[in-house]
Amino acid sequence: MNWYGIAAIWRFEMGRFFRSILQSIVSPVVSTALYFVVFGAAIGSRMPEIESVDYGAFIVPGLIMLTVLQQSVQNAGFGIYFPKFIGTIYEVLSAPISSLEIVIGYVGAAATKSMLIGLIILVTSLFFVDFSIVHPVLMLAFLVLTSVSFSLLGFILGIWARNFEQLNLVPLLVVTPLVFLGGSFYSVSMLPPFWQNVSLLNPVLYLVSGFRWSFFGTADVPVVASLAAIFVFAGLCLGIVWWIFRTGFRLKS
Repeated sequence: MNWYGIAAIWRFEMGRFFRSILQSIVSPVVSTALYFVVFGAAIGSRMPEIESVDYGAFIVPGLIMLTVLQQSVQNAGFGIYFPKFIGTIYEVLSAPISSLEIVIGYVGAAATKSMLIGLIILVTSLFFVDFSIVHPVLMLAFLVLTSVSFSLLGFILGIWARNFEQLNLVPLLVVTPLVFLGGSFYSVSMLPPFWQNVSLLNPVLYLVSGFRWSFFGTADVPVVASLAAIFVFAGLCLGIVWWIFRTGFRLKS
């Protein structure tokens, strides 16, 4: 394993991340803080507890997951798309580094960025609501697995996209709606039976539910199902990435 090559890609991507602090960190944190003000304070103060959890605290896992998913996809997508756009991807492909090491470098950097932002938002939320984490180790495990799996998705989208419009299309029209409809701001048990069954088809529901369980010990779906959904999704993304490098899809053309 060429750890030097992996570290070089990782350091380059992290350097770009820290050179744009306002866009990379400040913007998502401020946006999430506004969610807390609107949903947690203005609306939450008028809502009853959900599953014995104050509404302001109940939405914390959902808000973190919303930001982590968006940042994972965007960071990984832009990280691999930009070298394609300016033509430096051929230098990476011709370097003495394997396809697996390229993926580890780019996906690892994107996942690190999103996890860092998620932890910052977690700390920020303590200024707005009081809560404790029932399973902190599992919370970190869910955060890592989710960041890595959706960074893989972003990596795939970055290779697939031919322009910046396509790069932003899936996160805007697919990922964000799925997160909002995946129980980020409500419990699925509050929905009518028909819509509860429809919600079970949303893969993001399992991620949000498992992450919320690590905070409060309550979940809309079994934790085992949440973990299974993450591993299945990550495995599917890994299979697509393997196929991309195997065929050179939109990398060598």
